[in-house]
Amino acid sequence: MKCPYCGSLEEKVVDSREGKDGAVVRRRRQCQQCLKRFTTYERIGEIHFMVIKADGRREPFDRHKVLGGLLKATQKRPVSVVQLEKIVDEIEGRLAEKAEREMPSTEIGELIMERLYEIDEVAYVRFASVYRQFKDVRQFVEEVKGLRGGGRRRRAP
Repeated sequence: MKCPYCGSLEEKVVDSREGKDGAVVRRRRQCQQCLKRFTTYERIGEIHFMVIKADGRREPFDRHKVLGGLLKATQKRPVSVVQLEKIVDEIEGRLAEKAEREMPSTEIGELIMERLYEIDEVAYVRFASVYRQFKDVRQFVEEVKGLRGGGRRRRAP
C-alpha cells in the first residue's frame, strides 16, 4: 500500500476491523518511513452490476455516481453521509438479489426518491427536479404542492 503522505511502499497494518455487515474491512496502517497513519477500506470484488438506461443502453453500476447525486441533492441539508451510503447499499443489495444483475435506471431513481422523501423533503425535491427533468417552474410547484398537501407524490411518467 502506498503512503498517501510520502509515497513510500513500506507500511504495516496496525489494526483491522470488519464492517458491521461484513462486506468491508477497515485497516489502520502506519508508514514505516514517515510514521504517519492512514486508513484503508477493502471490499470484496464482486460481479459487476449493470444499469439499463432509458434509451436501452447498459452501463456498469457506479456507486460513486449515485452517491455523488445524493450528495448534490443533500448539500447544506441535515443529512449524514452514513444515511446516503445506506441508500446506496440498499440499491446494491437489490441488484445483488436479482439473478440477471441488471436494474433499470428508473427503478434506481424511484428507490432513491423514496428514501430521500423519508429523510429530507428538500433533498427529495432537488433530486426529483433533476431526475424527472422538470421543464418549468409549474412542475416544480406541483411537486412541492404534493408534499405540502401530505398526499402521495407522483410517480415518474
